[in-house]
Amino acid sequence: MSKNKEDKKARFDTRLTKEQKELMEKAARLGGYRSLTDFVLSTAQEQAIEIIKKREEIINSEKDSEIFFDAVTNPPKPNTELLNAVNEYNEKVKE
Repeated sequence: MSKNKEDKKARFDTRLTKEQKELMEKAARLGGYRSLTDFVLSTAQEQAIEIIKKREEIINSEKDSEIFFDAVTNPPKPNTELLNAVNEYNEKVKE
């Protein structure tokens, strides 16, 4: 293995109970994974992506709510185009 590839890898060690390991090995076999490591890494990565995605959606939703609430409670003053459109509308409604 080249030095460059080694630099891109990281190690993750964990201890499991015998029951946990047997359960995960069974799930790995039933799921068609090549090894317990493949199963654990794939499953953990999928969950990590999903957790991050959900959290980012919540954060974005909160930011959107703040922006909307601020726009409703502190609306900007109407610009010239909007004022002209209102005047034009009012003129047509009077006819």
